[in-house]
Amino acid sequence: MYIGRFAPSPTGPLHMGSLLAAVISYFDAKAHDGQWLVRIEDIDPPREQPGAAHAILNTLEAHHLYWDGDVLYQSQQHEAYQTAIDQLLSQGDIYPCQCSRKQLTQFNEQHLHTLPHPDQCIQPLDPKAPYALRAKPADFSYQDLYQGIQQGQDGHFVVKRRDQLFAYQLAVVVDDHEQHISHVIRGHDLLDSTPKQLILYQALGYQPPVFGHFPVIVGDNGQKLSKQNFAPAIDDTHALANLKQVFHYLAIPIPETSDLDEFLKFGCEQWKAKRPDCIKAQTIQQNH
Repeated sequence: MYIGRFAPSPTGPLHMGSLLAAVISYFDAKAHDGQWLVRIEDIDPPREQPGAAHAILNTLEAHHLYWDGDVLYQSQQHEAYQTAIDQLLSQGDIYPCQCSRKQLTQFNEQHLHTLPHPDQCIQPLDPKAPYALRAKPADFSYQDLYQGIQQGQDGHFVVKRRDQLFAYQLAVVVDDHEQHISHVIRGHDLLDSTPKQLILYQALGYQPPVFGHFPVIVGDNGQKLSKQNFAPAIDDTHALANLKQVFHYLAIPIPETSDLDEFLKFGCEQWKAKRPDCIKAQTIQQNH
């Protein structure tokens, strides 16, 4: 059974880029007669904005993007994440590390093509100092629905931070497995995360989902629409106009209806018949 998901972080309200992501994942799930789940990835409290999770859900409902089942909150999943960490430690798939990102970058630059990064911290561990847990490197290979064959090696990414917060890559894998996610349809900006997640799927003995990474909206400066780049929040009172904009980005004709349910139904049928041509591109140019 097809089970997809939309998993925003509550670091701010949804913008047009995130609405595009929600609509595409929704269309792909419904076009396959599947379920569409929503997960709030509230795993990084220092970056979260009070009230953002509630605002995100309100925006989805305002656009009639109704999800199946209950919303899953990552903040309620710590026990499951720690169980996965314990398994990875017992298998020797992760290692403690007290290096900063800068130290690791300098090490790699100094030993480029001469010495592989070891499967342990490159400096002696200080038992009194905090440490992160990093994944050992492994090979990956998969067929992306939109980007084609992806293969190589990845590793040394953090699975549990030195401040004891669980890292995004681990949490996503555990949650997708627990929710039986069969397809992960998300933006091209997350393509670099997939190898890391596949390595964890393999180490934990989980069946990975099918991945598809579609192009993201970029502005005139070439930067993607994001909260970090101060993309304006979606105005929930203009839901139909917002969906028309999304349809334009997806090269879907605009139906002659103002009923949001009918509007989305038409879009889903168009998606099912023929995925929009924009998926073949790497980016989508923002309209003004």
